[in-house]
Amino acid sequence: MPKIKTSRGAAKRFRRTAKGKFKRSRAYAGHLLSKKKRKRKRKLRRSTLVNKVDEKKIRALIPR
Repeated sequence: MPKIKTSRGAAKRFRRTAKGKFKRSRAYAGHLLSKKKRKRKRKLRRSTLVNKVDEKKIRALIPR
């Protein structure tokens, strides 16, 4: 059996936590930042966890 390949795109976007959940960065922080409030931009810098519904899909893309 060949090894299962990791999706490189997913590997760059998601990191596994110590408890096995997945961390991700927030969307909407790439451009058009002048119209967004300072508080909103500050919150976009923080990372968050992947939703439980999507976790199964991410697990398939990043096997280990």
